[in-house]
Amino acid sequence: MVDVTHKLISLRIAIAQATVMVSNQSTIDAINNRTVPKGDVFEVSRVAGLFAVKRTSDMIPDCHPLPIEYTEIRHRIEGLSIIIEVEVHTIYKTGVEVEAMHGASVVALTIYDMLKPIDKGVEISTIKLLRKKGGKSDYSSGTDIPHTAAVIVCSDSVSVGAKQDFSGKAIIAKLEKYGIAVHDYSIVPDDIKSIQDEVKSLYEDEFDIIILTGGTGLSNRDVTPEAIKPLLDREIPGIAEQMRHYGQQRMPFSMLSRSIGGMKGKTLILALPGSVRGVEESMDALFPHILHVFKVAENSAH
Repeated sequence: MVDVTHKLISLRIAIAQATVMVSNQSTIDAINNRTVPKGDVFEVSRVAGLFAVKRTSDMIPDCHPLPIEYTEIRHRIEGLSIIIEVEVHTIYKTGVEVEAMHGASVVALTIYDMLKPIDKGVEISTIKLLRKKGGKSDYSSGTDIPHTAAVIVCSDSVSVGAKQDFSGKAIIAKLEKYGIAVHDYSIVPDDIKSIQDEVKSLYEDEFDIIILTGGTGLSNRDVTPEAIKPLLDREIPGIAEQMRHYGQQRMPFSMLSRSIGGMKGKTLILALPGSVRGVEESMDALFPHILHVFKVAENSAH
């Protein structure tokens, strides 16, 4: 199974369709009049579809078990065709497209099974996904404008060459996945003035995103939040809340992080933890959804 532990929980919706075609009007009449020998075709197939949606992971090897929050099964008759639609909702890390299509398939098979004693020409066709919603593709920046980024590593030991930097490079790798060009990479000591001077310089160079790593803990030398907060025109509390919430689902010590984020002018500034794991989890928690700040800024400028 695909690893979805890094994904964010969000509302996921999928609607799938299947078509059952009968060979004559008398079959349609039997369905409408509820005279099919095996029972009420729509009600029985609806129940079968509900079971199918909930048991998709039992049937399809790579499907994750997930909470099904809502399922609706709709039938309509168009000529000699029965159109089936299955709508599924969940709040989870992965989508419900397969669940919706599995449900539609079983509804169609149930109808086929119920009608075959009275109609030897029944056919199933066109099982397909009509639409889906949720996940990263729905929560990206909403803008085609390319973003430029700078990465600052805040560390006494890395700045004097006693240790190698891995966290800053992890940020760069994550940004590149989203097509964000990193044009500046710097290392500064854990010193308020050094951090502020570097951020101010990058801000004057009109970078869209400035990401710092390190100095968000509780030691005496962890001063990145103290350096960044006075520079922000607007702190965005939800940024830090999301990072800590995401981290605490994986490691309880994340509650101790003092990460911070906000806007200075049109520049997004983020202060992330110093560990590679903390950085990677924070980036997964925020991107690409956080890029929506630039769409908001575009709209407010008009």
